[in-house]
Amino acid sequence: MPSGSTPPRLRDVLGSGERSFSFEFFPPKDDEGERRLWTAIRELEPLAPTFVSVTYGAGGGTRDRTVRITDRIATETTLRPVGHLTCVAQDVDELRTVVGQYANAGVRDILALRGDPPGGLGAPWQPHPGGLEHAAQLVELVRSLGDFTVGVAAFCEGHPEAADLEHDARVLANKARAGAEFAVTQLFFRAEDYFALVDRAAAVGCDIPIVPGIMPVTNLRQVQRFAELSGAALPPAVTVRLEPWRDDPAALRAAGVELATELCQTLLAGGAPGLHYYTLNRSTATREIHAALGVSAGR
Repeated sequence: MPSGSTPPRLRDVLGSGERSFSFEFFPPKDDEGERRLWTAIRELEPLAPTFVSVTYGAGGGTRDRTVRITDRIATETTLRPVGHLTCVAQDVDELRTVVGQYANAGVRDILALRGDPPGGLGAPWQPHPGGLEHAAQLVELVRSLGDFTVGVAAFCEGHPEAADLEHDARVLANKARAGAEFAVTQLFFRAEDYFALVDRAAAVGCDIPIVPGIMPVTNLRQVQRFAELSGAALPPAVTVRLEPWRDDPAALRAAGVELATELCQTLLAGGAPGLHYYTLNRSTATREIHAALGVSAGR
């Protein structure tokens, strides 16, 4: 982050009760995609989010591109980047190396995820030889390597591999006991699912801030696929409102923004600590939702 007064630690911001607004990007596949990503980053920068993140793909060029982009965000913008890290396809030494790369870039906040099975959705999870099996272990590793604020994933409708919702809540509590200080949910579409997750977590002694993850529906087929991958249901009420516009991209996007805005309003009114927007490397829908809400970080 450019020089100036030292910003407060993310753990302190999230623990203060102030609202958090953050944006998530995914690593582009090529240079043209990276240019589009940087356009979105620059368009969202004036909104002064609490933090931004670039999703982490384990191994090879995806990992390297993610770390490099996160480094650039830290050094060339006013934004606070949170580095992604997963257990997939890496041993402990490789994980330590990535954490060191983030630290060298001045990144002191990391989102620690187990990650999806290397074989894809539905495949059994197999830890990498010499690697880690659970996100809680990754949290412990990151915390052992320095003074990092560590976040984790949460699932409003339960992780696809969880035995039941109560078991899923206990997994989140285990991650908090390992040192996680906040959580960000996967996408979801019903406010009641988010509030039920918060209640389940509280019932097992987990009181870290849980930030709801919001994905505006701008492409129905794409969001249906993301929902399938994350184990989230696309409710009939959402489908009914969007289906008439399936073949009208502009109208579908407008309806999707309207739906997401309504969801965000309900979440904030119910006490959610903020919002985490899954941008899909586009800024327009996110900026429209944020403008409609009329809020900013800390308010």
